[in-house]
Amino acid sequence: MSARKLQAIDSGSQNVTVEARQIRLTLSPEAVVVNKSGIEFRSAKPFSLWTEMTVSLDHPQEGKLDCNGVVVACTGNRHRGYRVVMVFTGMSKQSESRLNALAYS
Repeated sequence: MSARKLQAIDSGSQNVTVEARQIRLTLSPEAVVVNKSGIEFRSAKPFSLWTEMTVSLDHPQEGKLDCNGVVVACTGNRHRGYRVVMVFTGMSKQSESRLNALAYS
């Protein structure tokens, strides 16, 4: 497995780019759900379970937050799309606190 850096959420561009190996997605911020332990998003292409990724979130109030994680769920089909769930791993207490602020904002 290899980790790839994801593009930051840019409050001005209204896009989120998710990239892992051969897959690259551009999503609106409304399509990404941030929770206290990771993110969830819809994709037209599937992600393999346990794919390692690095996500860089950029929020106007919380600033930039880099998180490492793995894909723990990818359900759906090619006709309706896939729901991808990624859980962040190895986060510091400070990063966890900032992620919680993002999740509940």
